[in-house]
Amino acid sequence: MRILFMGTPDFSVPVLDALAARHEICAVYTQPPRPAGRGKALRPAPVQARAEALGLAVRHPLNFKAAEDREALAALDADIAVVVAYGLLLPQAVLDAPRLGCLNIHASLLPRWRGAAPIHRAVMAGDAETGVCIMQMEAGLDTGPVLLRESLAIGATETTGALHDRLSALGAKLILEALDLLGELTPEVQPELGVTYAKKIDKAEARVEWARPAAEVVRHINGLSPFPGAWCLVGGERVKLLRATIAEGAGAPGQVLEGFDIACATGALRVLEAQREGKKPMPAGEVLKGLTLPDRLD
Repeated sequence: MRILFMGTPDFSVPVLDALAARHEICAVYTQPPRPAGRGKALRPAPVQARAEALGLAVRHPLNFKAAEDREALAALDADIAVVVAYGLLLPQAVLDAPRLGCLNIHASLLPRWRGAAPIHRAVMAGDAETGVCIMQMEAGLDTGPVLLRESLAIGATETTGALHDRLSALGAKLILEALDLLGELTPEVQPELGVTYAKKIDKAEARVEWARPAAEVVRHINGLSPFPGAWCLVGGERVKLLRATIAEGAGAPGQVLEGFDIACATGALRVLEAQREGKKPMPAGEVLKGLTLPDRLD
């Protein structure tokens, strides 16, 4: 099958690899290189880097408002487009260009968690499970009918980073199945009941609030790991807390109980992984070898 691929971040790379091994990729559309690092040099997106390594043609229009961009896409004469975390809302002219339309790989069990950050929000909300949907795209935000779905359980201390990798692999598997069965699948219209939106993660929500129940703080920490990373102040130093679990004990919110066990509004949690400023992520025990915790964390 002649496939037009659209994707940008790391999440999309295993999907590109899987498709390239089985189908013809006529072009790869991705977001343009962005300034990154201390020097703010332009850095290509992970999908662009992988596509170039595979010898695939790469295009990165800023949008599809220009007629020449829409015409260039239509001229590819693609059978179908596969879209996964591309980062642009596609106009109807683009959705209609491939002969069989556009399929989206979405990392949630639609209609739950439509939008930009479904993996983060599922962990932060304490969902027991999530999954991947293969959706026929339409003009609305993740509103199209679902062709195929598969769920998986979210671990008790699983971070967004770990879940991201599992869902990416699942998406790669599921899109191959969907393409193989394309003529046999019945589109499932999404119900209105159960619609939720996964708004983009804002760095302003990353600070840990100890005056919340321990279960909520654990989900907050695990859900924001590894990016942007939930943080608190330890003696004036900003320390990222990257994985946590429920612990026994109680005290005033932010009170250090024992080791890296911290009291919350109700109950307590144990920090399992953390990262000091300018250092790599480490198990909590290693962090505490060089960091003395005060009686209370801010």
